[in-house]
Amino acid sequence: MSSIAPAHTETPAAAHAIPTALWLATVVLVTLNLRPFLTAIGPLGPQIQSATGMDLSTLSWLTLLPMALMGVGAWLTPAALRRLGPRRAVVGSLAVIALGCALRVAGSSAATLLATAALCGAGVALVQGVLPGLIKRQSPARMAQMMGLYSAALMGGGALGAQVSPLAVQWGLDWRLALALWTAPALLALALARHALRALPAPAPMAGANATQDTGWLRRRPRTWMLMACFGLINGGYAAMVAWLAPFYQTHGWSPAQSGGLVALLSVAQAGAALGLPVLASRQADRRPWLGFTLLCQIIGLAALAWWPDAAPLLNIVILGIGLGGCFALMMVVALDHLPHPTQAGALNALMQGGGFLIAALAPYVIARLHQFTGGFGAGWLAQMAAVLVVCVLVSRLAPQRYAQAMRAPGG
Repeated sequence: MSSIAPAHTETPAAAHAIPTALWLATVVLVTLNLRPFLTAIGPLGPQIQSATGMDLSTLSWLTLLPMALMGVGAWLTPAALRRLGPRRAVVGSLAVIALGCALRVAGSSAATLLATAALCGAGVALVQGVLPGLIKRQSPARMAQMMGLYSAALMGGGALGAQVSPLAVQWGLDWRLALALWTAPALLALALARHALRALPAPAPMAGANATQDTGWLRRRPRTWMLMACFGLINGGYAAMVAWLAPFYQTHGWSPAQSGGLVALLSVAQAGAALGLPVLASRQADRRPWLGFTLLCQIIGLAALAWWPDAAPLLNIVILGIGLGGCFALMMVVALDHLPHPTQAGALNALMQGGGFLIAALAPYVIARLHQFTGGFGAGWLAQMAAVLVVCVLVSRLAPQRYAQAMRAPGG
């Protein structure tokens, strides 16, 4: 007998299938818009600080605040899906992201920039909580590969933000406009999603007592909280790189465009690993060997940043990017692996992201404080390396043979 509680019947994916090419294009274009607003900040940090008077701790809030909202918003995703349905949730999220980016034209003060960061973070929270479950529903036979594509597009968008905005400033554009230019691709993604997702069903009417019966129990499972911890500690590394990698190398003499290029290279390596490693890992149910490989890459990369930052920095950033991107994608796959039911698997993924991003949001601020205490970024890189070592211990418990027992539903 299955250990998963029976859920309300869902319409098969084939009954509301989206043409493959249109579905792929939608996933990629929507996902590309979920990181540029974050990664564009770091390379332009000195200009932003000069114009707004922010110190490092305040500047870290431009990363911390949206990531925290991603965490809170992800926990609200199941309720939002029931009320809005996937199409309205995705389209509405993209509209909020576009508004947040557009308002950065007026970003002459710290308060304004923080408000735009909050808007973008709120928009991203919902859409990235919806897409993984939607992917499992629409592409059940190729879930690992599609999650790899999703993760690669996420990192690819980060690469674009880190490179295009500082280059736009280098070519004479005001830094506010360089941040606001991401309004256009968000609106393009909105139009495509509005068209492509028309075939999806509207939210089904559900009584209040039944609305959460399929997913509410997930919060009471220790495995859910362990997945949150793993996802959060790993994404703390990504948040730290987004916020401080460019400023770190600017203290070593790199220009904003050059340091932005380094963040872009990190993101490209992340995208390649996010695309490739889930495909390799799909050949076996146990993802732990590949997770171990990605964690080792992170340890090597962080150690090099702390102790040998000027020794082959490009190679080191590629190694670090492989570790961060591959681990992110594999953790998404592992969360979806735990439950066969798309609604429950999507809810578990949203919970993992919710708690995880709340944890990850702290990393830029912690590193900023360590910088204030020590006068450098080295202590922050070592603190993140310690977090990775903790994840190594937790990941060792992710044996697929124990998924059903770990996620046993009430009465299962």
